[in-house]
Amino acid sequence: MMAALSVESVDAGYGDFQALFGVSLDVEEGWTVAIIGANGAGKSTLLRAVMGQVQIGRGTIRYRGDDLGPLATHARVARGLALVPEGRRLFPSLSVSENLRIGAHVGREGQWTIERVVELFPLLARLLSRPADVLSGGEKQAVAIGRALMSNPDVLLLDEVSLGLAPIVVRDLYAAIPGIKAAGTTVVIVEQDVTLALEIADHVYCMLEGRVSLSGTPATLSHAAVTDAYFGVPA
Repeated sequence: MMAALSVESVDAGYGDFQALFGVSLDVEEGWTVAIIGANGAGKSTLLRAVMGQVQIGRGTIRYRGDDLGPLATHARVARGLALVPEGRRLFPSLSVSENLRIGAHVGREGQWTIERVVELFPLLARLLSRPADVLSGGEKQAVAIGRALMSNPDVLLLDEVSLGLAPIVVRDLYAAIPGIKAAGTTVVIVEQDVTLALEIADHVYCMLEGRVSLSGTPATLSHAAVTDAYFGVPA
């Protein structure tokens, strides 16, 4: 079966600084894939490379078999990719409802509407008219995920969902991921919290210093192997 997303021997970085070294991974249709690793491992750079926000120096990124190399970011969104960036990046002066509607500007057909997003995140029901800058961190993250879903993506990329949030808030956000997957969306989530990643993922990739240091299903990865791959030292 053809992978929904394939990264093949990709080098990438920022100017003279190289952040990714020969990274390869496959994301099958319908999977939830977790990319784990410490801060600075290259996880966010990888997602940005997939979205065309970072120039790759070598290698290929394919979406359903097609090389994404020539496509700008907006064209990749139109194809069915969506990124929830680290830091949420909402429009602070716009209401929750307006932020969500911006996500639909690409015009892709699908089931995600404001009503559907509110079903996924019921806490947003009372917040639709509020400006985004008065929301809590967890509320902003829910809006950011909802905005990405409004583009009706086939593959949703989530960058550091848990960053800076209380554990109970993070659990509520992660509880929505099975509903996203059940709607037919493939999910790729970048995460530093190994426990959360192993709970939610069908497949896990660990990154260390810009390289994939470990790959496998949660059931086959031992704690020692994950620790070794995460920190680069024997457990």
